[in-house]
Amino acid sequence: MEKYRGRIAPTPTGFLHLGHAKTFALAARRCREAAGTLVLRIEDIDVVRCKKEFATAAMEDLRALGIAWDEGPDCGGDFAPYVQSQNTEYFLQIWARLRDGGFIYPCRRSRKDVAAAPRAPHDNDDNAEPIFPAEWRPAEKDFGKNFAEPGDWNWRFRVPDGERISFRDELCGEQSFVAGRDFGDFVVWRRDGIPAYELAVVADDIRMKITEVVRGRDLLKSTARQILLYRALAATIPKWAHAPLVLDAVGRRLAKRDDALSVRAILAAGGKIEI
Repeated sequence: MEKYRGRIAPTPTGFLHLGHAKTFALAARRCREAAGTLVLRIEDIDVVRCKKEFATAAMEDLRALGIAWDEGPDCGGDFAPYVQSQNTEYFLQIWARLRDGGFIYPCRRSRKDVAAAPRAPHDNDDNAEPIFPAEWRPAEKDFGKNFAEPGDWNWRFRVPDGERISFRDELCGEQSFVAGRDFGDFVVWRRDGIPAYELAVVADDIRMKITEVVRGRDLLKSTARQILLYRALAATIPKWAHAPLVLDAVGRRLAKRDDALSVRAILAAGGKIEI
């Protein structure tokens, strides 16, 4: 059997909050139960919003909660692979593979354009995400193979319209999403010169040989998109385990703006965190 490799991947745009702490603790517990290796990865690809001090604070808070990792920025060896902002060349290689395979295309349309596009009747509900209109795609012959580098374009992955993407989640059971209906062509490279979340996280998980991804249930639909990227890159798809979200007193998902519910604020106030 393949040795279990899990990961915890804080995004340092603020202090670690209770919801993320519980998800990371679950990831660590599942890894230990499988006698596996736990990787810490700092997902700081957004250099504008991410701050080094928040990355340092996240590691301090994880240690304070008794969460330890086996590979990561402070475990010796090669530092770069565990910090996304130091891996631009690697992400460009992944972009080039997708370009060469004809899976992605350059696009000037913005998120605002997509949100303003006409929507199908079944999409007119509060939970549906805006779908990139298929008629905005370029012809396949113009999908971008002549681009030597991304340039100042958004690059989108062309989804296989109508295909049902199904997977079994270790915590949520069977899941299924239809490409072109539940989600449309999605951005993998941003016009500001950095990879989008979907590309960066899949590329890193492939490179680190992650065998199970543990994260929050708000990312279930992202899993369908990421499965398409794994397929395009001919990579082994990991197992998935999406944890329940931690909500505040009025039922909202916790966010980093909720300073009173950050790990360090709770501990500083003498509170205890059960993970």
